[in-house]
Amino acid sequence: MSQARDETAPPKRQAPRGAPRRLGPRPLPLHLSAAALAWTTSLGALPFLRQGSPPWKTGPSENLAALRQPLAASDPDAFAEVLNDRVRARALALLDGILAYRRHPYVRDLTPAPVVWSDGATRLLDYGAVPEACGAGGIPVLVVPSLVNRAYILDLDAQTSLLRWLAGQGVHPYLVDWGRPGPDERGFTLTDYIAGRLEGALDALCAHRASGIGAAADGARPIVIGYCMGGLLALALALRRREDLAGLALMATPWDFHADPSGDAAAAVATATALSPALDSLGELPVDAIQALFATLDPLQTARKFIAFSRLDPDSRKARLFVALEDWLNDGVPLTAPVARECLIGWYGENTPARGRWRVAGRAVDPGALAMPCLSLVPAQDRIVPPASAAALGDAIPGAKQLKPPIGHIGMVVSGGARERIWSPLAEWLLAAGGGAGSKPAKRRKVKKS
Repeated sequence: MSQARDETAPPKRQAPRGAPRRLGPRPLPLHLSAAALAWTTSLGALPFLRQGSPPWKTGPSENLAALRQPLAASDPDAFAEVLNDRVRARALALLDGILAYRRHPYVRDLTPAPVVWSDGATRLLDYGAVPEACGAGGIPVLVVPSLVNRAYILDLDAQTSLLRWLAGQGVHPYLVDWGRPGPDERGFTLTDYIAGRLEGALDALCAHRASGIGAAADGARPIVIGYCMGGLLALALALRRREDLAGLALMATPWDFHADPSGDAAAAVATATALSPALDSLGELPVDAIQALFATLDPLQTARKFIAFSRLDPDSRKARLFVALEDWLNDGVPLTAPVARECLIGWYGENTPARGRWRVAGRAVDPGALAMPCLSLVPAQDRIVPPASAAALGDAIPGAKQLKPPIGHIGMVVSGGARERIWSPLAEWLLAAGGGAGSKPAKRRKVKKS
């Protein structure tokens, strides 16, 4: 077998002094094993493929038929050597990509938004006070992220920050930063997060606005935005506090967890059952376990993207954005054991939201009872939340406006097309919905295109 390496691979870089020490991609053994299994299977399947009897029962039979003639005409040993070299080159490129990521000098360096309230691990950050903000009087918005990832995906870096951009558009964003569950949150359920922490954050926002500290005391009612899992929390909050809110915006928010026929509810329940001893012992679902569940959606995605990263100029904007995003992915947050069970068994397994059986503080979460302006953003290329699942929620809310832009789940907040396809429509809707909120309507502003 040839030992030659791809001469186009980038040279190895030494880790600069002071560079961050990274452990990702998490969980590393799983990603390496998935790649090794897929690539070595290619080698093992070659003899069967030559015989016209591949080791799978279903698959691309027309592709197999097309391969038979060129395979029969090729030299078996030469073909096997080329295949072996390709597998080896991919493996080395994957390792080069991981090492290049770990050695990259990028460090997230943004002036943090001030904290205006905290309770346990949960904080409320005021993005109306960052340098990019237009000043006092913007439409107040409470932004609710998922519980399973860090909130700063919405403020990733200086060039990719939905919150700082909104703050420059006449919107006054407040971000709920859930933090990592600590002793105060160890036994939290979704009810504790929604009826406790989230309502507390809303009260703090209203008090901050009324005080005139950092914003005009204009009496405008806030709009709540929920991203992914945060959209379900925001929906429950909107139903509980409908008199205090002017509208609800949902971004890639799942609802019907059985809408996608490729989903496997039984697998979710089986996973929760298998993890039950660990949940009992640890009191939480660890980050690596959560990342492993996401990896099942596309087991080779991590290998593909790190191979591609190995070929990038490490000083390029694209490489820096890759590192920033991977740092965020690897900086995950565990779920408390009760929340993990509610999500895996209740949401994914029993589809409690769409069946009207999901309850918060004993009351059913019924989107049909929501009587306020609502925007539902359903990314059509979402591979994390199936578009059919998110669209079901927009359909269930009376009068909700739905947009289905051609973009992905994380891409809707960090990709090059996010500003045109998501950020601008969201800002325009917020300014329109907030124009009539409160006793002193905010002045309508035009969304800046630059």
